[in-house]
Amino acid sequence: MSLFEAILLAIVEGLTEYLPISSTAHMGFTAALMGMQESEYLKMFQVSIQFGAILSIVVLYWKKFFDIKNIQLYYKLAIAVIPALVLGKLLDDKIEAVLGNQIAISTVLVLGGVVLLFVDKWFKNPTILDEKQIPIKKALIIGFWQCLAMMPGTSRSAASIIGGLTQGLDRRAAAEFSFFLAVPTMLAVTVYSVFVKTWGEGTAHAQKGYEMIFASNENIIVFIVGNVVAFIVAMIAVKSFITVLTKYGFKFWGWYRIIIGIALLVFFWNN
Repeated sequence: MSLFEAILLAIVEGLTEYLPISSTAHMGFTAALMGMQESEYLKMFQVSIQFGAILSIVVLYWKKFFDIKNIQLYYKLAIAVIPALVLGKLLDDKIEAVLGNQIAISTVLVLGGVVLLFVDKWFKNPTILDEKQIPIKKALIIGFWQCLAMMPGTSRSAASIIGGLTQGLDRRAAAEFSFFLAVPTMLAVTVYSVFVKTWGEGTAHAQKGYEMIFASNENIIVFIVGNVVAFIVAMIAVKSFITVLTKYGFKFWGWYRIIIGIALLVFFWNN
């Protein structure tokens, strides 16, 4: 992987991680359109640069994350992340198998877009306007909703935000709790992909993520730069998304998913 390719993928990750349009799908499409050869390092890189995007949330919302008086937030996130940790481990191989199926991912992108067209009509009377008002039981339910995103193309952000809306949260509160929940979720995914998971298991080139990263100076630079770029771009994307979501709702993102998904279906079907 060249440095240019890494930067481009990191920009895509930063832009899409917290938007309801699926960062996994967009990075996969970008890699395919650039003609990047599928490899275990590429798969690991696409997962691990989410760490940079995670840090952007910690920085943007540092007052809430480091407010020891708001210890309830830690309890809620700890409970809400459990379903993803358990199911993610159980379904790891199946999820990885779908990552290379661009037709399936494009289809999910379109279907998810259709759902987003109607979300604003379904949830009109929110009762929870702030994260502090979310009961632990509702936080857990949102955590189960997040698990829908284990199907690549669904969008972790979309699944958890919609989950929040079903529990009576307004758009801003649902989006912000989705951001907060991303921190333990994606941190766990990153740690697992870099230090625990054996990529290419069963082959002669099986390696841990950190072994691939430290295999060369080029890989180290690519990894560091990718995370830094994802961090910077995600900071900008999160601020913009909250503004657009609060003002216009989900319909814009629904049409975006449908148009891009259909275009990509046509492209990949013909190729």
